[in-house]
Amino acid sequence: MVEAGDGRSCPECAGTLRPSGTEVCCEECGLVVDVDRLDRGPEWRSFADGVDRRRTGAPLTRSRHDRGLSTEIGYEATGRITGRKRRQLARMRREHGRTQIATKADSNCVTGFNEIRRLVGRLSLPSDATEQACALFESAQNEGLLPGRSVEGFAAASIYAVSRTLNLPRTIDEVTAESKATERELKAAYDAMNRELGLPTGPIDPARFLPRFASELDLEVDVERQARTYLETLVQENAIGSRNPCGVAAGCLYLAANERGLAVTQADAGTVADVSPATIRKTVERINALR
Repeated sequence: MVEAGDGRSCPECAGTLRPSGTEVCCEECGLVVDVDRLDRGPEWRSFADGVDRRRTGAPLTRSRHDRGLSTEIGYEATGRITGRKRRQLARMRREHGRTQIATKADSNCVTGFNEIRRLVGRLSLPSDATEQACALFESAQNEGLLPGRSVEGFAAASIYAVSRTLNLPRTIDEVTAESKATERELKAAYDAMNRELGLPTGPIDPARFLPRFASELDLEVDVERQARTYLETLVQENAIGSRNPCGVAAGCLYLAANERGLAVTQADAGTVADVSPATIRKTVERINALR
C-alpha cells in the first residue's frame, strides 16, 4: 500500500499523497491512488448476539510451550448437562489435555515454564523476566543441554541468568531457597548454558544490592548515598576483585550507618547479605585503609 511520506507523489499532478481512512488520495486533484480495505486489527466479530471478545483468545506468549495457541474444552456447559454427558466431557477434556503434550521436549517445557513462573513470583521479579527466562530455557532445550541434567535446575539457572541480565541480581542462595532444584543442579545447568549459549552476564555490580539491603536494614537515603561513595572508592582502587558483591555492599552500608551512630551491627548486615560478620569486617578494614 502507498503511504504518505514514502517519497512517492500523485501520478496525475505530482501532488502530495495523504491517507484518508482506507484510501490514499492526492491533496491537489483528489485522485484515489491506493485502497486498503483490510482490517489488520484483532477480530471482535462474534456470530452470537453482542461482542464476545473471548473468541480471539489470549495473546501469544513465550511462557507456554505452544505459545498459547492450543485450544481447551471449556466448562460453560457443565451447568446445563447432567450424568453421563458430564462424565464424557470430563474424559474428553482430560484426553485433550494429554494430547497437547506430544513429546518429551514439550513435557520438559511445561515443567520448566511452570517452575519459572513460580520463581518469578517468589523472587519478586518483573513480568519481563518470565518471557526471557522461558526463551532461555527453550534455547537450552533446543541445544540438547537438558539430557542427564535437572529440568528444575535449568529453570532456576534461567531465572538466575535473566535476573543478572536485567540488573536485578539475585544470589544463588536466594534462588535455591525458592527453587525445587539444589544448588549443585543450578550451578551445573548455569555452567552448561554459559558455556554453550554464551550468556551476556558479567560480574555482579555490588551497587545493585545497596537499595534492597538498605531497605531491609531500615536505613535512610543519606546512608545509602554514603555507602555508594565508599563503594565507588573501592571500585576506583580495584579493591573488590574476587570478593562477594553482597558482602561488599553490606559492609559499605554497615560503615555508613555506624558513622551516623545507627544501631546496625555486623551481624545484622551479614544476615541481610547472607555472609558472615568476618566478611563485613574485611570490607570495613579495606575502606578504612583507602581513606
